[in-house]
Amino acid sequence: MPWKLEDAKQKFSELIHAAVEEPQLIYDQNQLVVAVVKADVYQEFLVWQQQSQKPALASAFTELRELCIEENYLLEMPPHIGNTQYSRF
Repeated sequence: MPWKLEDAKQKFSELIHAAVEEPQLIYDQNQLVVAVVKADVYQEFLVWQQQSQKPALASAFTELRELCIEENYLLEMPPHIGNTQYSRF
């Protein structure tokens, strides 16, 4: 059920009870500003958010470097063959 911000303030208890049944959307000047959901729905969202975040490339290289150190493994890189105009950077 959509709520106007002022109505949500005045009927906060009713809003909370309604959120148990379905998400409650609160609008301020016809713009959605917040959604009130059950705590378990929010917890599920947090789990999904954490699982869907992809690590940055730099993090992957850091992890690779740490694994190589732990395993006493030397990671050798072949010499760069290509356009020397860009290899100086």
